[in-house]
This record gives sequence, structure tokens and C-alpha cells, in this order.
Amino acid sequence: MRWPFRRKVSGDQWIVSWAAQTLCYVRACRADGDTFQIQQLGVERQGSDSMELFLQRLQALGLKGGAAVVMLRPEQYQLLQIDTPPVAPEELRSAARYQIREMLDVHIDDVTLDVMKVGDGQQKGAQNLFVVAATNAVIRQALDLGDALHWSISVIDIQETAQRNLQTALAQQAGNLARAEAALVLSGGLQAMLTISANEELFYTRRLDLPPGFLEMAWSGAEEPGAAAEGFTPVGEYVPDYSVGGESYGTDYSGAGAGAAGASSEGAQRVLVEVQRSLDLWDRTWSSLPLNGLKVLAGERSQELASWLGREMGQSIGTLELGGLFIGLEAFAPADVAACAPLLGALLRNETRKL
Repeated sequence: MRWPFRRKVSGDQWIVSWAAQTLCYVRACRADGDTFQIQQLGVERQGSDSMELFLQRLQALGLKGGAAVVMLRPEQYQLLQIDTPPVAPEELRSAARYQIREMLDVHIDDVTLDVMKVGDGQQKGAQNLFVVAATNAVIRQALDLGDALHWSISVIDIQETAQRNLQTALAQQAGNLARAEAALVLSGGLQAMLTISANEELFYTRRLDLPPGFLEMAWSGAEEPGAAAEGFTPVGEYVPDYSVGGESYGTDYSGAGAGAAGASSEGAQRVLVEVQRSLDLWDRTWSSLPLNGLKVLAGERSQELASWLGREMGQSIGTLELGGLFIGLEAFAPADVAACAPLLGALLRNETRKL
């Protein structure tokens, strides 16, 4: 099982995710250079259909046959960070399996795992590993769907590494490949994915919980912070705690108003705080690799989100512009493009990358 790697593809390629009875799919072929032509893209929900009827619907859409890559959504696996075990490279997986057994939500015998280095290995000090752990049942569901639709599944990827690939491609275009770049991607649901990459490698990732309806909120209504919320707990993740030695990184905000407007303001401010805390943590942890910038992707509201975050955080924040990497995205519904955006990074895998 090869989570984050890629190979150059020829002909049509399917990239799909299958989670919460929802199939997101992209069919693409390589155009000139590193550009891909998007031929098919969409979202299909099983709803009340039986699996048999759902498969018939997918086949009627032409989603049958060909090479495929499956990208797991964050809710389908755990991504843990550990100290690199002092063992030979060929023994890393076995050592990591032993080390994370108490950190999993399920029994260690029920998961498939793989490992990859945190960062590019050029920094001094202790080295860390990312450990990806997905239940065998999740893997089996993906493979069963592939069998039913006659896909040849070559790779199972994860969203963090797919997002890293998008960052890498855009940084290469801009001539900033060695600079640390942050990306915040909202692709629907109640979570956003924040990743920081440099030199084609993933250094940092965090999943941020979003309040219900965040993408429909009037974020500008959250411009004026109110009093600090008592007992506010940051999003629980494997990343280091944001309070060290009694010092809190960042400020907690909540809306002072009552009712729906106040709740929206508070929810938006908490997202803002968690983004700022993550960037503050990066500055403190990776002082030798200063952050070059943050780019966001939130469908039709990408520019609005970038403007709001930039205004509140006092810095210039851009949007992830994918048009230079993928031809034909404008032909599809913006909501579908937003939901499928993480899949596009799986088209940019680099098989030469090593653990």
C-alpha cells in the first residue's frame, strides 16, 4: 500500500473518494507538460438507493473501467506524528505499528498503516514520522467499490499528501519551491485542512473544526472581537499543545451578540483563532524556515475568505489558483469543483519521493 506517492500517468485517470455514502470523482488526462485536462468531475450521493441501484447510476454516468486512485477523506483514517524509531528504514513500519498501538481508535490488528518523514530531513535535531492508519474495513470498502466498477486501483492516497502536491506545483510555478507555504482548504463538511509544505514535502498538518454553516456565514460580521470565551478548548489534534509553560499562543475571541448573529460571529472568530494559533506554532517550532504565505481554497468564497483572514490577521493572504494546473475546471459547477479540489492533488504525485 503506497499512500503518498505518484507515478507519471498516461491516458485517462480516475481520482475518487468514497466516504459517508458520497462519491467524489475526477477523470483527467495529461495535457502539455504538467498540466491536466479535466474531462469529468462531480459528486454523487447514494441517498436512499440500494448499493445495486447506486452502482447502476454510477455506471450510467460512465464511471466504469480504467486506472484509478482512491483518496481517503480525513474521517477515514488517523494521521499521527511520532518520534522516528531508531531502527533500519525497512523496519520503520513495524516499529511505528508497535509505537502507535495505544494511540489508535481501534485495535492495531484492524488497521493498515504506512509512514513518511515529517519535512525534508534537512533540519537539525530529532526527526519525526507521520503515521497513516486506516482500518482494514475502510480499505476494503474502497477496493470493493473499485471491483464493482472495474477500476484498476494502483494507489490509495490521503488528503494531506494530495493537498501538499497542489502546494508544491503552485510553489514550483512561482519559483518558491524551497519556501514554506501554508494552504487552508475547505471542501465541504465541518472540517478544514491546513497544511504547510516546503521542498516538496509535508511539514505540518492540522484539521480545523468548522461551525455548522461556516461557508454561508457573513464573515465580515465577525470583524469586531468581543470578550474572551471561558473554557474554550482548541481543536483536539495530534499537533503539540498550544499552551506551553502557561503561555497561550493567540487570543480567544467570541461574538458579543446574542442569537444567530452572535453565534455566527463566535464561530467565525474561533476558526480565525485556530488558524492564527497554527501559524504562530509554526513560527515558534520552525524558526529556521519562515512561512512565505498562506493561500486558501473555499469554492466561490475563496477570495472573500482570503480577504477576511488577511484583514483580521494583518497580513496578505491569497487564494489557491488551480487554473494554471488543470484545464477545463470552469465547465463544472463551483460547488462540485470545491468538493473535488483535494482529489486534483492526487494527479500530481511524485513517485521518486522517498520515505
